Amino acid sequence: MIPIVTPAEMAAIDAAAPEPVEELIERAGAALARTALDMLGGGYGRRVTVLAGKGNNGADGRAAAQRLRRRGVRVAVVDAVDAPDSLPAAHLAIDAAYGTGLRRPYSPPGPAPSLDNPDQAAPILAADIPSGVDGLTGEIPGDAWAATQTVAFGALKQGLILHPGAQHCGQITVASIGLDASGARTHLVAADDVDRWLPVRPVVAHKWKTACWVIAGSPGMTGAAHLAATAALRGGSGYVRLSTPGLDAADLLAGPAAPTEAVGHPLPADDWGPIVDADELARFKSMLVGPGLGRHPGNVQAIRDLVAKVQLPLVVDGDGLNALGPDAPELLINRTAPTVLTPHDGEYRILTGTVPDADRFAAARSLAAATGALVLLKGPTTVVAHPGGDALAVTSGDARLATAGTGDVLAGLICGLLSTGAEPMHATAAAAWLHGKASTACPLAGTKASDLLSVLPQVLEAAAHQETVR
Repeated sequence: MIPIVTPAEMAAIDAAAPEPVEELIERAGAALARTALDMLGGGYGRRVTVLAGKGNNGADGRAAAQRLRRRGVRVAVVDAVDAPDSLPAAHLAIDAAYGTGLRRPYSPPGPAPSLDNPDQAAPILAADIPSGVDGLTGEIPGDAWAATQTVAFGALKQGLILHPGAQHCGQITVASIGLDASGARTHLVAADDVDRWLPVRPVVAHKWKTACWVIAGSPGMTGAAHLAATAALRGGSGYVRLSTPGLDAADLLAGPAAPTEAVGHPLPADDWGPIVDADELARFKSMLVGPGLGRHPGNVQAIRDLVAKVQLPLVVDGDGLNALGPDAPELLINRTAPTVLTPHDGEYRILTGTVPDADRFAAARSLAAATGALVLLKGPTTVVAHPGGDALAVTSGDARLATAGTGDVLAGLICGLLSTGAEPMHATAAAAWLHGKASTACPLAGTKASDLLSVLPQVLEAAAHQETVR
């Protein structure tokens, strides 16, 4: 996994380095110069404009300028403090004005015009982070250039991963430059991580070895139940019991979208929590409760009863989170099996009383610590936090997930992976990564939640071989 750090953590890593600052600057400059030459396609006859500040970030840019000059590049270094409104035209601009230590709004000058295409700005290479992007939160209190590429030194910074900063970074590479980031508590999930985390179904497997129970949907609104149950099957559950309070099995599994492989199990419309038998639960490996259940009082109390009783890996999503509300820490405190909470920002506010902080890693960690649960905080960057403080970031999806029902698919996929015995935090993060990859395998326009289900098998297969799904 790729380490992600806060600016304060990066400062501590820098301070602990055995090499002097000057050596680290030379290594950073070399990494920048190598990337610049790759972007330029060579050195001789090319022009580069470097916008350099007074701190170490500017020193990195000046070190890169010296190396580029030795490779035949004509380099103009512009002081960021006294920069003119427009910069000299170039084939490439290097943004080394300010790094993660910037504590004020910043607005860069107009970008350098491109010598390759005078109607456009030159491509931009950012040193560590685009100047003006907050290294902790990704916020941009002033303005920032949109980089074509960013070379991060030592580790990713949170501001490169969180939005809107992530939209200004372009392609990101990490140059180690000899820094030790092994103590990082936050990491970016990559394809090879998911490959390692996905369990292989054993030869002696049978359906009950990976059985799960999904309690979702409401009369007249069974879509969430169908999406979640199908996703659990796609995620590895060999047997899915599906219950919608108030519906018998025939009505629940009626309609073309119903998963014919799921087994319907009736529950009464009210006070169904005590009816879920503890001995019967022993046959299952995971449970999902909440998607589309509705918020009437009978459901709320039943969900609370269930959460207290069920000692299985449990995913609580949608109306299940609403039922827990601010009492979630007290309701979850006695659970001994893993719990996964999957809030979006509105549900986070219901659980905590406030919307997530701009530092979404801290927000997810706070809720995880308070509840003792794994927290998957949804957003353009999905954050999975462990109550012990570790966190994982998932950036594989895009705006194609911003449609009704995709959250139900994600919740079912987590439940399915949990039923296979995957380590809970890894199962949760892998589900989020696969969910995102499924979205990008769908058309740019017109994608709906059920489309994710049809491409999940090939996404899972590609993850196992680290291939690109087309």
